[in-house]
Amino acid sequence: MMPATHPLPEFRPHPLLPGGQLQTLAAALLPGPLPSESADRFTVALDDGDGLMLHDIRPLGWRTGDRAAVLIHGLGGSAASPYMRRIAGKLAACGVRAFRMEMRGCGAGAGLARLPYHSGRSGDAAAALHAVAHRCPGSPITLIGFSLGGNVALKLAGECGGSPPAGLDSAVAVSPPIDLAACSRAIARSVNRLYDLNFARWLRRQVRDQAKLVGPTPADTFVRRHRPATLFEFDSHVIAPICGFADADDYYARSSAARVLASARVEVRMLADRRDPMVPSRIFGGVERPGVSLTLTRGGGHLGWITTAARVPDRRWMDAWVVRQVTSLPART
Repeated sequence: MMPATHPLPEFRPHPLLPGGQLQTLAAALLPGPLPSESADRFTVALDDGDGLMLHDIRPLGWRTGDRAAVLIHGLGGSAASPYMRRIAGKLAACGVRAFRMEMRGCGAGAGLARLPYHSGRSGDAAAALHAVAHRCPGSPITLIGFSLGGNVALKLAGECGGSPPAGLDSAVAVSPPIDLAACSRAIARSVNRLYDLNFARWLRRQVRDQAKLVGPTPADTFVRRHRPATLFEFDSHVIAPICGFADADDYYARSSAARVLASARVEVRMLADRRDPMVPSRIFGGVERPGVSLTLTRGGGHLGWITTAARVPDRRWMDAWVVRQVTSLPART
């Protein structure tokens, strides 16, 4: 990790990984060295009877009032996703208490929920923040979201306006699909068919695994009935009817962070790439304003940003960028 006082070099892709597609695939297939950890797990009860799992890494020497961060994974991920483990460990090494949130039915929390997660569940993130604020009274909290989790984080930041949940003073989002309809169209393109089919396959498997733990679920019923083969089909036949949307288009319109981002009053920092195969960079046009900043690179892909060791020692420029955003904020209120 780059020393806090050392400027972070501008991103340049590793010469063996030029372009967004290669960066995206490499990030998924080459997790890099993962830190050993000893996290305290605890559950957060939701108003509808479901629950979430959080993984708490408390740094040595951390004191009440020091900064904390809540990390939210992307589609098909969990607290065990390599980027979640790496960045939580690096934040903890910098003295930031890191909580990895698992969305409904994911990872170690698979048996805690009957309803599916989706891009608009900002209320779940708010519940996690309240639980973290209870454990860290007086601490400033940064909400960090990756891909789908980034949309959730930014949607919450916009919805809460000038009345954020206790402790929340900032939101950091990496590759956030803030216009879900545009991103749905992008991932459905033929060049991205591999991603589309794999995401749908992961979601079907997750639904089946969840049903094995908690018994028949609405999602399992709809998956068996419609057998969705793409993300759009999953959103149309599973998410929309179960979660109260008229159809997939209604889900995208009501759940996109771009709709409410202008109302955010916490510090917002975003990282996106011009060559992200799934999140078109044009959706970020006009988002910057006082308190809302965007770092837009070329050639980092989706959750990629792998560079050379000469620029970042472990080659993970994305990790260094996230850590830099959090550690540049005041450590205490």
